[in-house]
Amino acid sequence: MSYLREASGPAAVIHRGDYTAPAFWIDTVDLSFDLDPSKTRVLNKMTLRRNPDVQAQPLRLDGEELNLARVLVNGQGTSFKMDGNQLVLENLPEGTEPFALEIFTTCVPVKNTKLMGLYVSNDSFFTQCEAEGFRRITYFLDRPDVMAMYTVTLRADKAKFPVLLSNGNLVDSGDLEDGRHFAKWVDPHKKPSYLFALVAGQLVAREQRITSRAGKDHLLQVFVRPGDLDKTEHAMNSLMASVAWDEARFGLPLDLERFMIVATSDFNMGAMENKGLNIFNTKYVLANQATATDVDYANIESVVGHEYFHNWTGNRITCRDWFQLSLKEGLTVFRDQEFSQDLCAEPSARAVKRIEDVRVLRTAQFPEDAGPMAHPVRPDSYLEINNFYTVTIYEKGAELVRMMQTLTSRAGFAKGMTLYFERFDGQAVTCDDFAQAIADANPGSALAALLPQFKRWYSQAGTPRVAARGEYDAAAQTYTLHFSQSCAATPGQPVKEPFVIPVSLGLIGAASGAALPLSVDGQAVGGSHLLVLTDAQQSITFQNVAEAPVPSILRGFSAPVVLDFDYSDAQLLALLANDTDAFNRWEAGQRLALRSAINSIASSANSTSATPLNDAYIAAMRAVLRHPTLDAAFKELVLTLPSETYIAEQLDVVDPQRIHAVREAMRLQLATALHADWEWAFAVHENNGGYRPDPVSSGRRALAGMALNFLCLAATQNGDSVWPGKTLQRFKDAGNMTDRFNALQALVNSGHALAGQALARFHALFKDEALVLDKWFALQAGTSDRGGQVLPAVRQLMAHPDFNLKNPNRARSVIFSFCSANPGGFHRADAAGYVFWADRVIELDAINPQVAARLARALDRWKKLAEPYRSAAREALARVAAKTDLSNDVREVVDRALAD
Repeated sequence: MSYLREASGPAAVIHRGDYTAPAFWIDTVDLSFDLDPSKTRVLNKMTLRRNPDVQAQPLRLDGEELNLARVLVNGQGTSFKMDGNQLVLENLPEGTEPFALEIFTTCVPVKNTKLMGLYVSNDSFFTQCEAEGFRRITYFLDRPDVMAMYTVTLRADKAKFPVLLSNGNLVDSGDLEDGRHFAKWVDPHKKPSYLFALVAGQLVAREQRITSRAGKDHLLQVFVRPGDLDKTEHAMNSLMASVAWDEARFGLPLDLERFMIVATSDFNMGAMENKGLNIFNTKYVLANQATATDVDYANIESVVGHEYFHNWTGNRITCRDWFQLSLKEGLTVFRDQEFSQDLCAEPSARAVKRIEDVRVLRTAQFPEDAGPMAHPVRPDSYLEINNFYTVTIYEKGAELVRMMQTLTSRAGFAKGMTLYFERFDGQAVTCDDFAQAIADANPGSALAALLPQFKRWYSQAGTPRVAARGEYDAAAQTYTLHFSQSCAATPGQPVKEPFVIPVSLGLIGAASGAALPLSVDGQAVGGSHLLVLTDAQQSITFQNVAEAPVPSILRGFSAPVVLDFDYSDAQLLALLANDTDAFNRWEAGQRLALRSAINSIASSANSTSATPLNDAYIAAMRAVLRHPTLDAAFKELVLTLPSETYIAEQLDVVDPQRIHAVREAMRLQLATALHADWEWAFAVHENNGGYRPDPVSSGRRALAGMALNFLCLAATQNGDSVWPGKTLQRFKDAGNMTDRFNALQALVNSGHALAGQALARFHALFKDEALVLDKWFALQAGTSDRGGQVLPAVRQLMAHPDFNLKNPNRARSVIFSFCSANPGGFHRADAAGYVFWADRVIELDAINPQVAARLARALDRWKKLAEPYRSAAREALARVAAKTDLSNDVREVVDRALAD
């Protein structure tokens, strides 16, 4: 008998408080696949036993879009029933002795557009099982706390699918009849089903043998499609660096004979940490200097590191349930951030990396914390778990781990990690277990003393605000800082208790600009001091302060909070010029620019000043740009204005077109006022010798690219063709993608007539390079809107022969670049942008609900919009919500957005 089960009805809300252990454990899984795109046969032989700690109940196995052909218990046929998507077995052996369960199913990978479970991409097989994709392969207890040992046999046509990969170690392979072959893989480590993976197809590999510190030999492999092998050197180098770093920093060695990375162009996410067989989006594997920018190189290094580090923080120790997702993701983001910083030879490069990470947090996570999808780092409920792979879980989760290191020290945190693995290796645990291990390894630390309160970071949503004010007593030579903390209400959490907030402090002389030595309670504490806020209000007094100081607060962004301090322009200029903390030096420049933007926005709504930036700010930017010792990458960050999204978050009522006009005026003013300085900067930084993607060289290219953008902007405004002509020539002559794309951006972003010629040439050069074409699409969809022309251009891009809505990368390059990353183009007074958004959400939902739900979040913050945008955005959301056949992914997003 054969059953085909589809998803039936909306899912119920899942609550963390309802967690119960599974009624059965699965000890071993023996999977056999006969791979065929139209009908793949899956034989699943499992050894199970009842959980003696749970009351006896039927076995309920998850499945989705499967044809069920056979169920055997201990080799005999048995009765079963279907309850929605679950296979229910009641007549099972009593007691706790193991029994055998055999399930035979088929599925249709070629029709799987959701890219969850087993699917086909470019005539090859891939899997994605996190969070709940394994149930689309076979019936199973598809939950992270069920960990089993896997043996996997793959059979397929040898000519079509010569490479057969799965988790663990290859133990057997060979030829079969009828031109088929097989490969047998055994994973020696227990794992949950979400870490299962298989790959089969026409692939080639870059290989590298390494020897660990312990003297063990390992094989590293990076698999790609034929023709892409020349783009894998950087990914391999990043993998080798990751293996070495994790063993050196945390004593965590590679624990398999081999470690494999496979790249596919059809992937919902960036990459997946399946045990020993990481499947990656090609975006985070393929790179050479002709096709990848410096940013691509840095992202590959970071993501390869991230997925490898999951080998221990996520795989060897995994999550008890999906509410604990940040246990692995927040911790591993912290680890990949530390890895990237540790690879930086210069302190300035470390600071640049930290600033870049904080920019992501502020522009993406802070708005999430303030919007309808706000949730704690450890959520209490969800409708669709895919919606909780968020910047809160990842980036804010990483900040919580960073605060743990701050409160215990770098060495203390490493001790805590060691204890964590001693206690829980091979288990599925919780965020509480991790925090307790770090605290227990450091009994005298602030974290240990404050752990119950610190864990509010896991349970309370929202971004805390820390308000500070200072008092200087010249006669007593004391300076007192008074702090208060608060956190706004979020959905389901109207009242918040005080957090534990580590605040790193320093003082700069207002007149001298010198770093002032700090003394607290009569003790000298050096140039920086860590104050740990625990109360709603708290103060600290520094003694022996010889001159009026400017406080440098939240150095290194020591906590994920919003700081409110009424700095004067003069104080911010002093910090920008003199602060020894690179983060706060950058932050001072951002505050000055943000203040100018907000003041200009608040002025006459019908006009935009041509000079929103004052002379002091312009002079300060010139000083930064011309500074003889500052790193070029740091200069580029300081001279980058706050984004339109970040500016919008500082306002109670948002007029997107007003913000866009003001920021464009600020850009033009920087372009014209610093014209000679930009010419100097470009001349000094345009030539960097042979291409290297190291931080110093990358910073020089970034600053040269910024200079070119401003020079083209000024030239276009003035009707001058000299710099656009030079830029077009640089575009043609560039020896690497970074310089070439910087020149293309400069022409497109300035709106110069030569942009069309450059875009056509770029497409002709790279029409066969999918990732490069993604850049080409994204640049046009994300460019500054002039006269409402971007949306028509986006519609034309969707009609382009190279556009494919089913490919997530290509959909993101056009639709997301417009709806999520181009507020000036998207938020139109005629509501056409919102109509386009609704059409695309509905269209994508029928193909790939995960991608559709991500797009749906473009209107998370609609309630802040001014009219007529607000009403039009609500109408678009209501139109999507009115669809009766929405996926749970999209349903949860739009319903929460519309909730009062």
